[in-house]
Amino acid sequence: MNPPLPESATRMHGEAAQAAQAVRDQLFSNAERMERLAEQLRAQPPRVVVTCARGSSDHAATFAKYLIETRLGVPTSSAAPSVSSLYDAQAKLDGALCLAISQSGASPDLLAAVRKAREAGARVVALVNAEHSPLEALADELVPLSAGIESSVAATKTFIASIAAIIHLVACWSADRALSEALRKAPKHLEHAWSLDWSAALEPLIAANDLYVIGRGLGLGIAQEAALKLKETCGLHAEAVSAAELRHGPMALVRPGFPVLIFSQNDEARASIEMLAMELANRRAEVMIAGSRCPQTLQLPAEPAHPVIEPMLLIQTFYRLANALSLARGLDPDHPPHLRKVTETV
Repeated sequence: MNPPLPESATRMHGEAAQAAQAVRDQLFSNAERMERLAEQLRAQPPRVVVTCARGSSDHAATFAKYLIETRLGVPTSSAAPSVSSLYDAQAKLDGALCLAISQSGASPDLLAAVRKAREAGARVVALVNAEHSPLEALADELVPLSAGIESSVAATKTFIASIAAIIHLVACWSADRALSEALRKAPKHLEHAWSLDWSAALEPLIAANDLYVIGRGLGLGIAQEAALKLKETCGLHAEAVSAAELRHGPMALVRPGFPVLIFSQNDEARASIEMLAMELANRRAEVMIAGSRCPQTLQLPAEPAHPVIEPMLLIQTFYRLANALSLARGLDPDHPPHLRKVTETV
């Protein structure tokens, strides 16, 4: 039997560690593009925003929904690609902004949905990492993610680059100088977030079979992304649940020792997240929380920043934990079973 790989030897580890530089490069290369796009959106505001994405990119779209609705007041909803790719139906999207988010820009169902949206009158803005992708040809405006090649099946730096691009777009669109300044500092925060140690969470998770990953508001998309990574790299059945939704049925599964990983950014959602964490701890669940301090829970260190930036920092630190946990469970995070890098759903 071969000895396990050191944590830093995996492609997942190496690529996740590049996230800070990817964001730094992206902010520089997209500066003029974002200002121009923001001016256009202010001149002709969309009546709604429709996001189109799959997998990790759809989790970035969840983040976009909360950020756009709370900062700009524009209703934002996720499109179901199957409506276009399977049912060949077309929504009425005149005056809408279609925000397409993709690493490869090549999934057939995503392309079908974006094509239908454009035919229905939507303006298409594509956030995509791959150069010269089919999605680029369908976009009215292209926002390169500038994350470079990502060969590990588990998306890491491309997800963070997607979050950064969404923040950049909203900061420019809303003319929020404080948020723009916070984003400018994000690469440094990401570097520090990558150095934080969550190894204390390994012990309760190595032998786990199931867990909840909790977030709320801007943190919900981050919880969704973490749950996906625990499934694909660690073989662990993880379910992402909103802190507001856990009491509506899912709480019934919580028993003594049941693991719960909680993400808490410093905004209006924090009080309710902390209240839930204390309730779960009182039920003797194995509660691990990052971004807040709650009694009777395992406190995971977090890098403080602007509340909109913090979820991106939390997932960066989590990626290091996911890589280590995968190896500790005897798995290879670079080669999840039954998966490949580009998923071509029809």
